[in-house]
Amino acid sequence: MATTREGDPAAGRRYHHGELRAALIAASFELLSEVGMAGFSVAQLARRLGVSTAAPYRHFRDRDELLAAVATEAAGELTTAMRIAADAAGPDSIDRFAATAGAYVRYVSARGAGFTVIFAESLRHLRDAGLAEAGRELMTLLLELAQKARPLPPAEALQLLEQHVAIAHGYITLHTDGFLDRSHPTVEEIAARATRASAALVRGTGTV
Repeated sequence: MATTREGDPAAGRRYHHGELRAALIAASFELLSEVGMAGFSVAQLARRLGVSTAAPYRHFRDRDELLAAVATEAAGELTTAMRIAADAAGPDSIDRFAATAGAYVRYVSARGAGFTVIFAESLRHLRDAGLAEAGRELMTLLLELAQKARPLPPAEALQLLEQHVAIAHGYITLHTDGFLDRSHPTVEEIAARATRASAALVRGTGTV
């Protein structure tokens, strides 16, 4: 079968058929880390890759469909990162659960896409099956770890998970926004703070 190329000859960039889709998703992570969901545009993404503004639409119907693909990949990567962090934390169930807060901080710092992308309200109208499944897998892992860390009735377990997510997302957001810059913390230090805060939440000590 013949191999086709996509792109804008004037821009000097060419992609074998199928390669552009992967390149668009990868570059979307970079762009999201810089401008967020609100500032994300397909035109800007195309310029970054050196392709025509029409080229992305050969793979994605619109901006939301592209972002759904990014969100699906982010959910899968984050699930893996959290599972690895929990396993590395050892046998203690609270430590395993709390470790996912640190994993979230590290992941969002590196990739620029977190819960606000994975569970974006603006993407729900797509009813994307792949994204829905990836999101369920992520939340199932977190809920299972939460219930082992602190056995609670379902409604209370969900509330604990909500607070845990708020800690993790809050720390990386404050770090990204420069609020914590006065002490010049590293991402690893922020991840450690989030982990300790989550463990304190579960243990009910109120201290980190």
